[in-house]
Amino acid sequence: MTRAVLFDTETTGLEPHLGHRVIEVAAVELINDLPTGKHFHKLVDPERDVPDDATRIHGFTLADLVDKPRFAEIADDLLRFFGDAQLIAHNAAFDFSFLDYEFGLIGLPPLSAHRMIDTLALAKVRFPGMPNSLDALCRRFAIDLSARTTHNALLDCKLLADVYLELTGGRQRGLSLTTAKSAIELVVYTYEGDRLPRPIIPTADELSAHAAFLSRLKEPVWLNG
Repeated sequence: MTRAVLFDTETTGLEPHLGHRVIEVAAVELINDLPTGKHFHKLVDPERDVPDDATRIHGFTLADLVDKPRFAEIADDLLRFFGDAQLIAHNAAFDFSFLDYEFGLIGLPPLSAHRMIDTLALAKVRFPGMPNSLDALCRRFAIDLSARTTHNALLDCKLLADVYLELTGGRQRGLSLTTAKSAIELVVYTYEGDRLPRPIIPTADELSAHAAFLSRLKEPVWLNG
């Protein structure tokens, strides 16, 4: 069993070294690359203004955040949720740099770069020269974007979890072959967000055709075991 954590941040700007701060952090747990339903989500008081340009992207103003906890108050809970898992993000260097800046302000060490998995880098390898933003990847993989009217860290995590599954070929991992007494039954499980897996079971005619095909092969491996 492999645990990973996929996360996203929203910020007051693009450059932590210029004093920009985290205003939202969200993370979802993955086991064997599939979401478990466990998540972490906090809005954060940035202890500074929120520029209008940033508000147009994520929709938050300073008035939305002044009564929220400061990053120092959520850091321990966030690190506990991360545990020792691999950390997945889209354009991960950006999110790592902001969290490392916030951790540094309160005397905590940075995240290890060895834990970083960047879905943007994965997408560029698979789709070189093509748009690889989260929106573009969702459209390419037919993932519903209707709820994404602004950049929301928790929603972006849930969308990115579906994208990551597609980028890593995860939808094929439910393919299994099981041997019965008189035939081979092929069962394909499809993962659809939070829905339960749906078995697709061949008909008797399809199984008969499959058996006839195997009878023409010399020592077919499907009949071994």
